[in-house]
Amino acid sequence: MQLFLNTLFVGFGGFFGAILRYLASAWIGQRWGRAFPLGTFFVNVAGCFLIGLLMTLFAERVMASPQLRFFLTVGFLGAFTTFSTFEYETGALLFDGEFILASLNVFLSLIIGFGALKLGESLARKL
Repeated sequence: MQLFLNTLFVGFGGFFGAILRYLASAWIGQRWGRAFPLGTFFVNVAGCFLIGLLMTLFAERVMASPQLRFFLTVGFLGAFTTFSTFEYETGALLFDGEFILASLNVFLSLIIGFGALKLGESLARKL
């Protein structure tokens, strides 16, 4: 029964995370263009920040139910972040001969994503 409930919470979180990812990526793409995959980049960096924030809060400051953790981290953020899309778009840039943009996508996503993770952890410890 517990596995079933946890699975439902992951599914509900994934539903909302996937919708927010789609809307954020579409809005950013319409606003700033699609030459560089800025929507995916933004979503991945935001996801890194949020997972750092939430996991640190749950581990050090906030007693959250396992269902809430499953909903937010595995479900919502699992569907919100888009590593597979990131890989696909990087490959597409390489296929199109855009080596500099592909390299920039990898470099910025890893470095700024890691920085966002650490920022989330730091913020969680100051709350």
